[in-house]
Amino acid sequence: MLPPCAITHVEPNELARTAAIDFARRLVRHWQEALGTELLGAYIIGSAAHGGFNLRYSDLDIALVTAAGLSPQALDRLRSEAVALSVDWGSKVSVFWTNRHFSLGRFPPLDRIDYLDHAVVLMERERIRPPRPTLEDVRQYLRGAPFANWADGARNFAAAGRLEPKDRKAYLRTLLYPGRFCYSWMTGLMGSNDDAVALVNERPPARLDIDLIARALKCRQIAADPDVLFSARRTLLSQVDACASLFADGNNLPR
Repeated sequence: MLPPCAITHVEPNELARTAAIDFARRLVRHWQEALGTELLGAYIIGSAAHGGFNLRYSDLDIALVTAAGLSPQALDRLRSEAVALSVDWGSKVSVFWTNRHFSLGRFPPLDRIDYLDHAVVLMERERIRPPRPTLEDVRQYLRGAPFANWADGARNFAAAGRLEPKDRKAYLRTLLYPGRFCYSWMTGLMGSNDDAVALVNERPPARLDIDLIARALKCRQIAADPDVLFSARRTLLSQVDACASLFADGNNLPR
């Protein structure tokens, strides 16, 4: 029996992250058999790589760099193999993919930065290093579909009469995203929700409700239901306005 001082406490989400990476390594061996030399490298990105992985709320982001890209049929087969290997982990897998030129597929600028800065290698036949997206690249990306899609979701939640159990994860992400938007807009980096909350506390954007984002982060950290935050849903409307103002006045950032 070890004395109490010799027992190391391991945080449950760190155990979950280790299990997620172990699953990903086993999964990629199956994918290698299917793709052969077409697969140049496979990597963990997302929160399992840059920090903040949560067993309940995180996806398992796996990035594939291939020689020529993947067909829709090949992608479907890879996703099916993930679920076949483990229903629990396979259902969390989100596949990012591209060719050796990073000219097609699903690999947005922020995820490309995550790959360059934080990727955990699962297998690698050849290391491909694409040009790093600039701060302006990141800002142009954020003010497009990511902001529009989040704003639409935020308005829908603000108008909702109740929070359905199936929407809990989406609602919590919607509460957290203003912090993530501001973090990447100001730094040009991909970071964790913890990084984002720390930065907006240090450099608060005008009219952004930072306390609500911090409460959502705490909910995520303890894997709680976000129902207790549903009464604050209409605050999402002002969060949309705050982010829109930041994006419109990008040359006058909070210091």
